[in-house]
Amino acid sequence: MPCPIARALSVLGERWAMLILREAFYGSTRFDEFERRLGIAPNILSNRLKALVEHGLLEKTHTPGGGARHVYTLTESGREFFPVFVSLKGWADRWRATEHGPLTILKDGRDGTEIRPPRLMREDGSEITLGDVEIVPGPGAKAFRTELERFNAMLPVAAMMDEEA
Repeated sequence: MPCPIARALSVLGERWAMLILREAFYGSTRFDEFERRLGIAPNILSNRLKALVEHGLLEKTHTPGGGARHVYTLTESGREFFPVFVSLKGWADRWRATEHGPLTILKDGRDGTEIRPPRLMREDGSEITLGDVEIVPGPGAKAFRTELERFNAMLPVAAMMDEEA
């Protein structure tokens, strides 16, 4: 799957994955915390946590002091998703808010100011809008294009084989 958005959605596009990450961002680390805060069935939670661990967003380790319990902590990949989460939350707070307003507000732990979704900025500090964006092939495009050309070249051959059959 060459599209990076499709690859990301294959991991994060499922509802519970995003909500589990939300709870991890909000400080949950134990299975029972995720289960209680999300109201999710244990078997579903177990499967989703396992998938997030396999995809490298969470790490599963034994609880400090030993025992059979585990904790789930954000990996570097999981922590790097936080700005995306803040953007998604900001969009939902603006365009899908209830009449009562946002359920939660994210604040800077140091000075108490509200955290706003990140914006795309140029080095000079001016904002980049959708109309300013130019999409150009990246380094992976050549390999994809070669694969696509090979596939497209096979289509007439496949069509001829179907006609002969």
